[in-house]
Amino acid sequence: MLINNSKYYSLFLFLFFADLVYSQNSANGRIVDAKTNKEVSGVDIFINENQKPSLTTTSGKFTVQSDSLIYKLRFLRKNYSLESVDVTPQNASNIFVKLAQEKVGSIQEVVIHNEKPKYKNKKENPAYAIMQKVWERKRNNGLDKFDTYTYKEYEKIQFDANNLDSAFMKRKIFNKLEFIFDYKDSTASGKIALPIFLNEAVYENYGENRPSKRTKRLLTAQKTSGFQDNQIITLMAKNLYRDINIYDNTLNYFDIGFPSPAGETGFSTYDYNLVDTISIRGENAFKIRYQPKRTEVLAFQGYLYIDTDSYAVLGATLKSTQKINVNFINGISTELEYDNPDENTFLPRKFVTEIEMTPFSKKKTSKSIIAKRSVDYSEYQFNKPLEDKIFKRTEEEYNEKFVEKDDAYWVKARPDSLSKSEQGIYDMLDKLEQTPKFNRIVKLYETLGSGYYNITKGIDLGPIFSVYGKNQVEGDRIRIGARTYFTRNDPWRVQFYTAYGFKDQQVKYGVEGRFMFNRVNRFTVGAGTRRDILQLGVRLTNDDGIMARTFASSTIFARGENASLSSINQTNVFTSIEPWKNFQIRLDGTMQSIKSANPEGFNLMYYKNGDLRKTTNDSHFTLSLIARPGAKFSQTGIDRHEHGTLAPTIVLKYTKGVEGLFGSDFNYNKLQFLFYKPFLIGSWGKTVVSFEAGKNFNTVPLALQNVIPGNQSYSLAQNTFAQLNYYEFVADTYTTLHLEHHFNGKILSYIPLIKKLKLREIAFIRGAYGTLSDASKAINVEGFKYSAPSEHIYYEYGFGIENIGFGNLRIFRVDFNWRGNYLNRPDISTFGIKAGFQVGF
Repeated sequence: MLINNSKYYSLFLFLFFADLVYSQNSANGRIVDAKTNKEVSGVDIFINENQKPSLTTTSGKFTVQSDSLIYKLRFLRKNYSLESVDVTPQNASNIFVKLAQEKVGSIQEVVIHNEKPKYKNKKENPAYAIMQKVWERKRNNGLDKFDTYTYKEYEKIQFDANNLDSAFMKRKIFNKLEFIFDYKDSTASGKIALPIFLNEAVYENYGENRPSKRTKRLLTAQKTSGFQDNQIITLMAKNLYRDINIYDNTLNYFDIGFPSPAGETGFSTYDYNLVDTISIRGENAFKIRYQPKRTEVLAFQGYLYIDTDSYAVLGATLKSTQKINVNFINGISTELEYDNPDENTFLPRKFVTEIEMTPFSKKKTSKSIIAKRSVDYSEYQFNKPLEDKIFKRTEEEYNEKFVEKDDAYWVKARPDSLSKSEQGIYDMLDKLEQTPKFNRIVKLYETLGSGYYNITKGIDLGPIFSVYGKNQVEGDRIRIGARTYFTRNDPWRVQFYTAYGFKDQQVKYGVEGRFMFNRVNRFTVGAGTRRDILQLGVRLTNDDGIMARTFASSTIFARGENASLSSINQTNVFTSIEPWKNFQIRLDGTMQSIKSANPEGFNLMYYKNGDLRKTTNDSHFTLSLIARPGAKFSQTGIDRHEHGTLAPTIVLKYTKGVEGLFGSDFNYNKLQFLFYKPFLIGSWGKTVVSFEAGKNFNTVPLALQNVIPGNQSYSLAQNTFAQLNYYEFVADTYTTLHLEHHFNGKILSYIPLIKKLKLREIAFIRGAYGTLSDASKAINVEGFKYSAPSEHIYYEYGFGIENIGFGNLRIFRVDFNWRGNYLNRPDISTFGIKAGFQVGF
């Protein structure tokens, strides 16, 4: 068909010339290995004569754009020689680049080995001399040297279902979901990989070192494929990864310590071998292969790339061994790239980590989830004046729409364009969310993860794991609860429960409402009330929250008779605020009456002005200062989900009892302190420290006294003493210390046969010291029964075995506990076994 209208000719010419101009301002193509013709990723692409790469590819395909004319592209990747291509309007599309592997050659007086050599001692190993130089010139993060700094961070997290096959695809569960396999990829092994989750995020990082120390990491954009309202999957994705520094002696993966191959203690774990010298981004580098001396330990294998002049780490690969002993994990692989601006510092450039997860088997052919996270650091700026308002939190930052961006934004924000399979994830999960069957599967997963079951919009039932319990007073106990839940960022929440004991035939209940006015400083108010039977004395640093629940009042299996239960009527109002990030100030007002739930077996009666009373009436105010430095949270609503970190918990509490207020019987003052923190101890594992101290400055009855926490159940309970009975020790003044060290299998890995079980050992010791005044004993009718560990520090010790199970499902732990002293007391247990589930890596 011929068109004779002149306006069409004009349009045709316009589009033609626009295409020419665009072609020379953009280019795309494919990069392969010249020898194997396989696609090559991780290639730095430089436009024209620019010294800074415009793009680092994540696949064999690339697309680059520029504000100016593109006339030349340069391609550089470690292990390959530099390749240049002249760009013209005719060849700007579908550029085909072949990269040839390059070897720089041997360094003078250094012997390069491709096989693992044997040396009489490490000083004969040329790699040892190189690593000594690395340690002598150990570099620090360059961000610390500047008065101020800013940089951009692009993070991409992707989950793929791996090792699928045609038989798996035909399973009944995929009935009406077959369309998802239209988005599958074939792997090199012939198996099928199916993308299932993609999260992209962009952060702006600001820092000031002088005159004051402050930082801010601002999430400016986020895009998630599906599961937007699913708190569990998104939290799990973020929780898998930790920030690492290759120069540290210990690298944190899953809060488990792995020895760093570039750390000063590396030679105690690894064998090193200098294998080659290569060019990395135009710099000559030693290529050193390292591998663990013993495969049973938690360690890596891979390569270090060390600058031949400055001995800086230019890059590193870290890959776990086949015998990695981490729950749910089949393998870990990390690639690190650093820039080195001067002789003393480094700057992160790109980190890529892949984690292969399976719930049961560690076989390579097992169906698994591949979780890949890539982080690109760019646009560094230093010593640029930063206004104070940059570091202040604003309400806008906590609005969900603050991070919503259009497609045009993401095209510019990504360092590399999404691959075809990555683009398909968004389409696939959009379709899945419209499928009822898929939503039912997600709902089941959410229920198991959160403990709550959604019955209708805004209402959840739960926690489902608290439905049944048993104690001596109530007999069999049934508990049913509910909460409001509209979105993961709800600013308010109402919770309710009711319970019934079939022995005492009494109904119990609790209800609490909370509302947060401001997401920035988390200014919150709340109120609640409950009537219930509880086991007091199982925690020292309590909170006054109505929905708090003690394990001991619903223990199914326990040693001895647990008669020391209390009946409580309690009303609480509170307000809290976070004036600074991760620092909370909370004020509680509590009115309560406490009496024995079992008067025949547990006496809470006391004397007041010569009168004998059975109910303790108490009204008090509690001021709590709670610090969580370094803690990370996912949500911004009234309830937040915390990321796994090694952040400490520091609590200081002051409680003031007011006599006469709502019929309260006592004036008293109490001060309490809590410190809790896990520490990574190099390759020796992790130590968990918990320290508590407190003092009652006035005489109070047993119901308000400090009770050293016992544990008569057969289950594990944090910060309790396994061989103490409830109320065995009571104190006006107390200090307790719990030390627990997880060796991560370091010792058992030396024992033949046993090491195949991949068990991990734990050692622990616990101690308590306190005093109890004569006045505090005399006020209670049966005060003669109670004492404090004042003669000696009470202690108990023992060891445990964790990681019990099969395959990758190793979530059972058994502890063996011995009581160290106070052995002449009646009805005590000198040895005991505790067991329970411990879900973690």
